[in-house]
Amino acid sequence: MIETNSHKIYGLIGHPLGHSFSKDYFNRKFDAESINAEYINYDLEDIGELMELISETPMIGGLNVTIPYKEQVMPYLASIDDAAHEIGAVNVIKFIKDSEGELLELRGYNSDAPAFGQTIKPLLNNARTSALVLGTGGASKAVKYALEKLGVKVNFVSRRKSATTIAYEELTKAMVAQHKIIVNTTPLGMYPHVDECPDFPYRFLTHEHLCYDLIYNPDETMFMKKSKEAGAEVKNGLEMLLLQAFISYEIWNKEGI
Repeated sequence: MIETNSHKIYGLIGHPLGHSFSKDYFNRKFDAESINAEYINYDLEDIGELMELISETPMIGGLNVTIPYKEQVMPYLASIDDAAHEIGAVNVIKFIKDSEGELLELRGYNSDAPAFGQTIKPLLNNARTSALVLGTGGASKAVKYALEKLGVKVNFVSRRKSATTIAYEELTKAMVAQHKIIVNTTPLGMYPHVDECPDFPYRFLTHEHLCYDLIYNPDETMFMKKSKEAGAEVKNGLEMLLLQAFISYEIWNKEGI
């Protein structure tokens, strides 16, 4: 076990990282709790830079993973938690080291799914039993996993139709009526591109709908604004972000995980 008084580094890998909230959150946490650690953003233009980063930074104690590497990072990991393997996306990397601090292996986890599940569960009701998930990236897979654990049926929506996705242009009033949960997992509307949003038929939404945007910056995205104007209940991704950060830190530091 590494000595508790040794300086640790945690961080986030992705590209780009201009929108990241995690750095400020964790560094405030470390300061408030007198933890000898810091959190650094590592903007990697290619996932192939990961192993070089690790070799050059032996004090890394754990990493978060964001767009676009939640799926691309998986081949670099020695092992993957069962849930993350089933989801098909990793957003937490645990550094397993020996008593001398030498790296033994990298293990992947997913904190998006439990965080999303815990934050949406109180908003479910008898009408909200089916969901349209906008986007097909790593975050969408975690959302699908969490919703299905809660008994919610899921259909993916994307710009292109496929065997497993509906195209935006195919969405009808009846389809939107059948799915009272709409989740945006795309980056559309994220700062600084605040005027963007998915090409969704917002006019078909009602007061029975819940529209959940995983984006947390800005507080109210264009997706949320248009959904609210149609009468839907809306929620952003800040609570999910905070909860997944808490889960990440627990994964990094708890023995036996």
